Amino acid sequence: MADFTNAIVHLLNILDSLTICYFFLGNGAYTLLMLGSLGSILLYNRRLAYQGLGALSESITTPPVTVIIPAYNEETVIAETVRSVLNCRYPGLQVLVVDDGSADQSIHRLSQAFKLVRFDLIYRANLQTQPVEAFYVSEDFPALTVLQKQHGGKSDALNAGINFCRTPYFCNVDADTILEPDALLRLMRPILQSPLETVASAGIVRVLNGCSVRNGLIEATHLPARWIERFQVVEYLRTFLFGRTGWDMIGGTLIVSGALAIFQRQIILDAGGFNRETVTEDMEIIVRLHRWARQHHRNIHMAFTTDPVCWTQCPSTLRMLARQRRRWQLGLCQTLWKNSEMLFSPRHRIVGFISFPFNLYIEALGAVVESLGYLSVPVAFLLHLAIPALYIPLVILSLAYAAFLSTGAVLLEELTYRRYSSLKELGVLLLAALLENFGYRQLVLLFRVQGMGLFLSGFKRWERVIHSAPLSLGEPVLREAVPRGSADR
Repeated sequence: MADFTNAIVHLLNILDSLTICYFFLGNGAYTLLMLGSLGSILLYNRRLAYQGLGALSESITTPPVTVIIPAYNEETVIAETVRSVLNCRYPGLQVLVVDDGSADQSIHRLSQAFKLVRFDLIYRANLQTQPVEAFYVSEDFPALTVLQKQHGGKSDALNAGINFCRTPYFCNVDADTILEPDALLRLMRPILQSPLETVASAGIVRVLNGCSVRNGLIEATHLPARWIERFQVVEYLRTFLFGRTGWDMIGGTLIVSGALAIFQRQIILDAGGFNRETVTEDMEIIVRLHRWARQHHRNIHMAFTTDPVCWTQCPSTLRMLARQRRRWQLGLCQTLWKNSEMLFSPRHRIVGFISFPFNLYIEALGAVVESLGYLSVPVAFLLHLAIPALYIPLVILSLAYAAFLSTGAVLLEELTYRRYSSLKELGVLLLAALLENFGYRQLVLLFRVQGMGLFLSGFKRWERVIHSAPLSLGEPVLREAVPRGSADR
């Protein structure tokens, strides 16, 4: 018994050391990202006063974009998402819905809303996908095409869309996402202004739950009613305002949101398209593009704009939240494992020495360290062992600092974009920033650890998140009907 107790004490001491290292490394990195993001956002908003989007929307040199919407059993939301894309102010816009073998009424809903008719179109299979079965075009909206194929997953659907796309850029949009009217212009602006070859551009994603939607437009922004959704609003603010903005500033972007991002089509084709063996295609493609660029001696750039560009539905139940976070963690581990040669690789510079280690040690392995840190307290009490003197203060300090970061993200949103303008909603958000650390944070941590367990067990299946609250439907109100460019189809 004494040997067992000594072994437990030894393990607790090791865990204590790991927790201290994790605390200072993780929070130190978050602090640097936060400080960098503050400067970047304030500078960006100051420049915005002198950079309108009118010239970009009217210029004949603005490259056309095809918006690809992969959809699988999205009958409750797909029509409203398509309306939001058609409402976008962008010259030469093409919209392509890829129905990935839906078993529900998705095609029927699209046919009702947009008067689809079946049509034979040219399809070149540059990337291997599941068979394409049919094409539909809209009688009323010439910019809209629907491609129907056998089920192969989101990555497979995106690859089919890329095969059909004829524009130099494409934009992937999730089927439960509402775009802001200027979203595509805001994403294209950094591509055209950058002196480097910008192959991907993304922006801030906000939580749609609680907002009023009609005709593909956000009529009013409100906080959702459930606390589980409010906590995710805070998470999104913290992730995008501090995390993604900070990584973009130092050139260390490893993730762009799968909800909305613009890509250079030819680069994606050259890199082999989206990987069908991972469950987070958005991160995997960015990491692989970094590797591809170094192998081919290309100096590429991933842009991130601090403008809010779209609104997406978040899970409204614990069951769906668990599915989403397990998938995110599983995909993170899959991507890091497939690209492990990038770790501390001199040829990958900032990505190899900063971004990749951060995602491996803080985001992936850190979930295990933090979970064991929470478990060590009850274990020590059960075995009547002394807890290290610094341990409890460190846990309290860690939670306090997490609350500080979340509160800072909420206040930064209030100082800049003010999408939640009422004092009541601001107060609720600030309260959520404090309360998320007591229960919600630990639950998400549990789901992340489960995701790591799925990775270690070889699990590869996509856990689909089903939203309980469908978007409202309305009649489409389009700003402009863009004629179809059919010369090469």
